[in-house]
Amino acid sequence: MNILVLAPNWLGDAAMATPAMRVLKQHYPDSCLTVAGPAGVCALLEDAPWIDALHPIPAKAGFSALRREASLLKDAGGDLVVVLPHSFRAALFARLIGGKERLGYKRNGRSFLLTRAVEPYRENGHITPVYMSREYLDLVAQTGAVDDRKGLELGVPVELLEKVRVELQGEGPLIALAPGAAFGPSKQWMPRAFAETADLLAEAKGARCLLITGPGEEALDKEIRELARTPLLPIPCKEAGLASLKAVIASLDLLICNDSGPRHMAVAFQTPVLCIMGSTSPRYTDSPYEKGLVIREPLPCSPCQKPVCPLGHHLCMRLITPARVSRAAEELLA
Repeated sequence: MNILVLAPNWLGDAAMATPAMRVLKQHYPDSCLTVAGPAGVCALLEDAPWIDALHPIPAKAGFSALRREASLLKDAGGDLVVVLPHSFRAALFARLIGGKERLGYKRNGRSFLLTRAVEPYRENGHITPVYMSREYLDLVAQTGAVDDRKGLELGVPVELLEKVRVELQGEGPLIALAPGAAFGPSKQWMPRAFAETADLLAEAKGARCLLITGPGEEALDKEIRELARTPLLPIPCKEAGLASLKAVIASLDLLICNDSGPRHMAVAFQTPVLCIMGSTSPRYTDSPYEKGLVIREPLPCSPCQKPVCPLGHHLCMRLITPARVSRAAEELLA
């Protein structure tokens, strides 16, 4: 049996999809399971033992490019295509691939492109947020795959993990700061606040703080390093890309981050997380597997689910102080 999973586009969502992918393979142990998605998502899922093949999809591929990719995936999705993204485009891609079964949620007018369209979660007739892992698991449950309750799972090469841990050896707790968020600025705590938190934890706990930033975040990285009094460690073995980031997150005592991809990577490696949450609903990410705390201000305008604050003040982030985050971090490290 050939099964193709169309993965979510965001790293955090892809990490939250790993339980569904794993139980799908468990349910069809003799199948060939291929996962297709953006190159970054494929890099994140490298070394997952239950994935047989990964197929990167070019970013922002036009219709002709989608048709070419679909032709390359016809065999991989010959029996079943599981469509995890909610978009019309993803369902259209599944139809172009032409799997015998095409399973996805009934959203965005795309039901006619699927062979099995599943009703999304609703409250009072309206689609409502639900923890993304739960949503993906309930979708693949339509095939008979059963939740194994093992939570998120990512793989990392053992040799790289050992090398990273050797390079990160030292006195004091190892804490990483992840200040980015691809969704938009409404998800991002202030650079100065991250820098001040690093200083407070270095003083109070002798913490060694490491700064996690990715491509396109060079200016953010530079700003936080200049604002912090304490030196901020770089990511070791950075040439290994996302594999090195996974190895770092697996080695931490604590991750302090926005509601972004590194948070869910930490959940997969059972690394404690202190998440600073602003504009997005916690119902999408409220995980029974997460170790740590979520800090957010329950303002009347929150969660707005907007990438940029529509009121222009970002109060949901500005009201969260470095002192508050530092105290919470100390409690988690105790």
